[in-house]
Amino acid sequence: MELNQSWKDRTFRITDHAAFEIKRRGLDVDIINRILSAPGQVREVRPGRNVFQSIISLGDPPRDYLIRIFVDTDRDPLEVVTVYKTSKISKYWRADNESNV
Repeated sequence: MELNQSWKDRTFRITDHAAFEIKRRGLDVDIINRILSAPGQVREVRPGRNVFQSIISLGDPPRDYLIRIFVDTDRDPLEVVTVYKTSKISKYWRADNESNV
């Protein structure tokens, strides 16, 4: 289910684990912040946990990746649990009428 909700005014806390994974995977925190404020999709994983995701071009030559950010939404501030990038965009990107992640 696609969630129609504004995330721009929400506060996010990046957990130690998520910060480690962002660094380990060579992701830029600015990209993470952009996705959190305006995700391409927000999908419910289970009650209280959503995945925020967007397609981003990275590298030289540029290649499209799906950046997936798992967020616990049942707390305030919202907590970023983990982050990763994948080239398997079609595996995780869903049209509005398709099933959940």
